[in-house]
Amino acid sequence: MSTNDSTVKFVCTVNGEDVRLRLDPRESLLDVLRERLALTGTKKGCDQGHCGACTVHVDGRRVVACLTPALQVTGRAVTTIEGVAGEDGGLHPLQQAFVDNDALQCGYCTPGQIMSGIACIAEGHTATDDEIREYLSGNICRCGAYAGIVAAVRQTAGATRNGA
Repeated sequence: MSTNDSTVKFVCTVNGEDVRLRLDPRESLLDVLRERLALTGTKKGCDQGHCGACTVHVDGRRVVACLTPALQVTGRAVTTIEGVAGEDGGLHPLQQAFVDNDALQCGYCTPGQIMSGIACIAEGHTATDDEIREYLSGNICRCGAYAGIVAAVRQTAGATRNGA
């Protein structure tokens, strides 16, 4: 039995809950979310930062969790797809817009698409469909539901602008 403990303290907030763990410093945020915290809504796609399936928010900014060392978010607030529901437990407006606009097929990319869409709206990058496409371009949908995804973001951004 080894007495050499190479783990380090990790403290952050995930979906409003304080998290305290001991981690191997090499662990990615994605692996901590999925394997340690059982938040499996964040998907492991390419594990190379190319597909966007693992998109989450750190302090309100989108990041790909597969390339983010978990220790980099120490003391910060992480939001996953599980954390975007309304206070009443209902769907986030963009989640509902995905349903309304048939913006999903297999659903594997959907959590990352929604997290990027929420950020796109918050960042104000919704003036045109082309702008929405540009700011969601880091998220790949293998099923090709892009038209519905853009429509869902446009619908939600419009509702946000109109005070809904």
